[in-house]
Amino acid sequence: MTSDDSRPPGPAEFEEARRRVSAHAYHTPLLTSRTLSAATGFEVRLKAEMFQRTGSYKIRGPLNKFPQLSDEQKRRGVICSSAGNHAQGVALAAAIHGIKAVVVMAENATPSKVAATRGYGAEVVLHGTIWDEANERARELVRERGYTYVHPFDDLELIAGQGTVGLEIMEDWPEADVVVVPIGGGGLISGIALAAKSLKPGIRIIGVESSGAPGMQQSVAAGHPVVLDRVDCVIDGLRVRRVGDHNVAIVRRVVDEIVTLPDAEIFDAMLWVMQHCKLVVEGAAAAPVGALLHGLVTAPPGTRVVCVLSGGNVGLEQLRGLSWN
Repeated sequence: MTSDDSRPPGPAEFEEARRRVSAHAYHTPLLTSRTLSAATGFEVRLKAEMFQRTGSYKIRGPLNKFPQLSDEQKRRGVICSSAGNHAQGVALAAAIHGIKAVVVMAENATPSKVAATRGYGAEVVLHGTIWDEANERARELVRERGYTYVHPFDDLELIAGQGTVGLEIMEDWPEADVVVVPIGGGGLISGIALAAKSLKPGIRIIGVESSGAPGMQQSVAAGHPVVLDRVDCVIDGLRVRRVGDHNVAIVRRVVDEIVTLPDAEIFDAMLWVMQHCKLVVEGAAAAPVGALLHGLVTAPPGTRVVCVLSGGNVGLEQLRGLSWN
């Protein structure tokens, strides 16, 4: 599959992606949660991507994309803009493949995330105060230096890499009926939905967004990507003003439902998972559990449900001020 191919990945591309990704990334566990099962009436398992290298699923996409770059693209290097997980995934995947990586981050980015990105071998450029300004600088550097730009979600090769999460779920639990996935820009749910349904067409895929940033829900309703006038969301992985073109097209076709819940309920779910499951999850990763706890996933009792815990890169400073229920 080439980057200018507009055809979404199919079974062959996902198997190729699995080969590339599995050479360097973990097959993360699918954990049973008796407590969450008892609380919801479903049979629930948790896809634990917080145990992935770099602490989230985000390394999978670059591990699939980078081997497909031309020799010239590899020589020139890659660039992305990100405040966290995408930065670290790109940085480590580039290091694995011997490619120079530049990551543009806002000047007020969390110091620990900046340090982690540099620790994986990337050059970090600090610019602006928000992602949009950092991204503008990344695009300028593409024009100035010829880097290959790596979009955080609107990229078919990245989508195929992220879809390996769906392949692993179906391999470990082919009986699964429903997969619940967080949505930021839409790369993860696009890949999981396509991959899982290629193996089990009847499986239900449900996306979860912050009600303060329902970009995918509104885009699906409109039939095209919309730019949100306002984003009232503080959770990094869910705070996107505009979801991807490829992602909207795929989600409209293969995702069964999108639900939303406010940040406060997502943070409650984050603490619930830490307390009851003994797992450290970031906000976006807790959104599927929050959807279950608040009754947003409707299915018969005993339905086999997978919650995708997309990552665990939560800064301890983010936990201050959150209260236990």
